[in-house]
Amino acid sequence: MKRYFFKISYDGTSYFGWQKQPKQVSIQETIEKDLSKIHSLKEMSIVGCGRTDAGVHAKEYYFHWECEKAINESDIKYKMNKMLPSGICIQDVFEVSGETHARFSAKERSYEYLINTSKNPFAANHSWYIHQKLDLDKMNDASSLLIGTKDFTSFAKIHTDVNNHICQLNYAKWVQKGNQITFEIRANRFLRNMVRAIVGTCVDVGLNKIQLEEFKRIIEAKNRQQASGSAPAKGLYLNKVTYDLELKN
Repeated sequence: MKRYFFKISYDGTSYFGWQKQPKQVSIQETIEKDLSKIHSLKEMSIVGCGRTDAGVHAKEYYFHWECEKAINESDIKYKMNKMLPSGICIQDVFEVSGETHARFSAKERSYEYLINTSKNPFAANHSWYIHQKLDLDKMNDASSLLIGTKDFTSFAKIHTDVNNHICQLNYAKWVQKGNQITFEIRANRFLRNMVRAIVGTCVDVGLNKIQLEEFKRIIEAKNRQQASGSAPAKGLYLNKVTYDLELKN
C-alpha cells in the first residue's frame, strides 16, 4: 500500500466542518467523492489531521490517503483542483511512509482568529466584527496565563470522546494592525471548541467584563460554564500543522 499526504486549504463558510456528518455537506465528504471518481472507486476513506467545526476555515490542512498503486502527484493535484468547488484547494500531494499519520504524527497545530474593528462586508464570513474598544494589553495578560501544560476543561466542549483535557499550549498572542486584530495560538493538541471558547473569554477580558484574577479562576475551575460563550466560527482559521518529518512545501 502507498500512503500519500495531501496539503489543502479551504473556506469553511459553506461546509458543516471537516468531518462527514449525516445529511450535511462536509469538506471530507466533498473530497472523498471527487477522489473516488478520479480512481473509479465505489468507496474510499481519507484521514484528516483533525476536525474543524462548521464555518471554520483552514489555510493549511493535511489528510492522508492509502492506495494500492503509486499515483502521479502532479496529475492528481491538477484533476482534483479542476473538480473541487472553488472553496477547496489542493496545494500539494506527496508520498510518505506507511507509519506517518495525518493526525497522530502532528506535533503542533497553530490557529489564527481574526477580529475586525471596522465593519467590512467583504470580511463578514471570515472575521468577527466588534465595534467596541478592546484592551489588547489585558487580553495578552490573560492569554499568557494559558501558556504551559494545563487542564483546559473550562474551554472544552463537554461530552466528547477524549480521555483528558490536558494540552501543552506553547504560544498565545493578540496583535492589532490597523482595523484588524489577530490572535495566534499554538499547542500540541486542541480540544473541541477550545480556541473559540478562549477567544470569547479573552474578548470579555478586553471589554472589562472579566478581570484577570477572574480569568485565572476560570482556568482553575475546570468548568466550561465558568468561561464565556464561544466566538463565532467564521473568524477561526487552522493556520499551520507541524510534523517532525520533512514535508514537501
